[in-house]
Amino acid sequence: MLNHKMNSFIKSYSEMCLLESFEERFNYLKLHGQVGIDTFGFDRYMNQNFYRSAEWRQIRSYVIARDNGCDLAVQDNPIYDTIYIHHINPISKEDIINSSDKLFDPENLVCVSMDVHNALHYGDSSILEKNKVVERIPNDTCPWKK
Repeated sequence: MLNHKMNSFIKSYSEMCLLESFEERFNYLKLHGQVGIDTFGFDRYMNQNFYRSAEWRQIRSYVIARDNGCDLAVQDNPIYDTIYIHHINPISKEDIINSSDKLFDPENLVCVSMDVHNALHYGDSSILEKNKVVERIPNDTCPWKK
């Protein structure tokens, strides 16, 4: 079992991959509602420039290939829409200004779908429930055959 205190340790891709299920990985990565903490504010242009850089596009392609385009790198969970690359340990404008190693470190990056990305940032797995596929069985919608 992974031993840590909330928000007081550095998470990693390798450690996340020790967890087999999507739910375990989600719980490991979720940020517990830290959205709303001012990260870029009026300096939002900085992260937009960062995400357009050639260096970012290169590492993004590497991460997509490494994770086979699968959500949270769970092999039976392919992303069929836009693939987002999530920083496992959130970045700040200081990280961009100082060219922090965590910007391009594959150990700090993982493929996610938009819903998973939002759910991770809000720490709210209920966001994921709306898109969950329901396994169908014969006659499951026929009231007199239950």
